[in-house]
Amino acid sequence: MIKLIAIDIDDTLLSSQHKITPDTKEALQKALNQGIKIVLCSGRPLAGVSPFLQELGIIGNEQYVITYNGGLVETVSGKLLSRKILNNSDYRRIVKYVNENKMQYYVLDDQSNVYTSNHDINRIAVIQAWENSAGILVREPDELPNDFEITKAAIVGEKETLDQYEQPVKNEFSDDYYVVRAADNFLEIMHQGVNKGIGLQKLSEILSIAPDDIMAIGDEQNDIPMFKFAKTAVAMGNGSKLAKKHATFITDTNDNDGIAKALEKLVF
Repeated sequence: MIKLIAIDIDDTLLSSQHKITPDTKEALQKALNQGIKIVLCSGRPLAGVSPFLQELGIIGNEQYVITYNGGLVETVSGKLLSRKILNNSDYRRIVKYVNENKMQYYVLDDQSNVYTSNHDINRIAVIQAWENSAGILVREPDELPNDFEITKAAIVGEKETLDQYEQPVKNEFSDDYYVVRAADNFLEIMHQGVNKGIGLQKLSEILSIAPDDIMAIGDEQNDIPMFKFAKTAVAMGNGSKLAKKHATFITDTNDNDGIAKALEKLVF
């Protein structure tokens, strides 16, 4: 019996038009009415997740959300349950590397704020800040407090550019951090003890829900850790080949109500 469904947002919950389709919304609200926990599990901060929580009617201290790819686990009302982020020396190390290699990037703090030292700000960073209802603060590390911490850094750019960056960045940072290609335009660096699977495991322990009773739905590499934790792993039809390889079930695309079809077949 499925008691908790962890769902990625971009290209999974949302269609290519960045909307929740009516059939998907209806299916998720049916699951909520049956007492199933619907947990949005995203690389976004809470500010970027909240509009979809409200749209689905996921509210209060008895509902939960996993943000920053597992960096924070919290109730949807903002009560913090788990926090693993990067300290100031980590932040400075990452900024030094990206600046030396002329990469474009941004970082997020745990209050959904977006920072970069790039003066020519990449369009992907601008889009991300807009999606998270945030502006972009252009700051050098020395302009910020000595105890400034970040939840993650994201190196951004066009797919072809990040294809070239991905392996060198992993070579530089993978021994000390969790590095993942979250999507074509995002290469993210986080705390070594952070991923969606670890965040989901933490929440499952808090709620005393076994992995056998959990379904995870996603489309990309950063969803694979929660696929490995949950017994039922659903990859979207529009998902990456690697994500599909780790799934127990492949559903339809995000534009064709893949979530609703998965729930109809595997839950209802």
